[in-house]
Amino acid sequence: MATQENEIIDKILKLKQELNAVFLVHNYQRPEIQNIADHLGDSLGLSINATKTDAKIILFCGVDFMAESAKILNPEKIVLHPNQAAKCPMAAMVTPEDVQKLKAQHPKAAAVAYVNTSAAVKAEVDICCTSANAVKVVKSLEAKEIIFTPDINLGMYVKRFIPDKEFYFSPGYCHVHQGIMKLELEQLKNEHPEAEILVHPECIPEVIDFADQVFSTEGMAKYVKASDKREFIVGTEKELSYRLEKENPGKKFYRTDSWLCPAMKQITIQDVLNSLETLTPQITLPTEIIHKAKLPLERMIKIV
Repeated sequence: MATQENEIIDKILKLKQELNAVFLVHNYQRPEIQNIADHLGDSLGLSINATKTDAKIILFCGVDFMAESAKILNPEKIVLHPNQAAKCPMAAMVTPEDVQKLKAQHPKAAAVAYVNTSAAVKAEVDICCTSANAVKVVKSLEAKEIIFTPDINLGMYVKRFIPDKEFYFSPGYCHVHQGIMKLELEQLKNEHPEAEILVHPECIPEVIDFADQVFSTEGMAKYVKASDKREFIVGTEKELSYRLEKENPGKKFYRTDSWLCPAMKQITIQDVLNSLETLTPQITLPTEIIHKAKLPLERMIKIV
């Protein structure tokens, strides 16, 4: 099996060079796909990398909204998303009509969309954000009222830092982070008392209150690398631990295998090869949606 996988990877790397392609890979992807990344990171980092590449083809290993964002930021490039079944459940929890309704109800509010949304939703808002810069994005807005969609847990986390603004949420959530329970963290802490608890801001308030630190996945990677501590409980999708272990030999990382995003695991190494060989599936979006959604994404990228 390993020999077959190595043969596939060799073909992928050869095709990548021939096609002038770049691989953008999210931290939650399978280990073998992380290993072939040109850029490995979170939504904000990958969005920034998408704007800087000279490659003719962007192959995006992540969920649907990420590949869409790459296309919006690079409409002239071919953007490949190797498996169309890799769809983010949270992104499907809000529609453009939902945003329009909230805007009609709260006409003075600035509309902020988490990057975990469809291109059509992004086209309806003033600015996008990621978990890495959500607080900074909302602080940058003059409006005293904020429509925040779709992740209510992230929105409540942001509100902790900006209590003077009024927030209006839509009822979305990440099923992985919603499912991380304080009891699980307590059990891991009892087993590893020296470990520091890191959690994602998409987690529920009780979990955020219990954690030692709250970071996006890229924030976790930077924090762990700079920390003198040797043990960490990593409260996010389980595959981030693979990257952390590679980048921090000698440090230990604990998590639960149930912290799993099936959508992020849809893309296989064979899918990547098939996509390069056929230049499919390609992300295509209406010109009007690209035009409208680009500005909110560009505003997001400027706030780091």
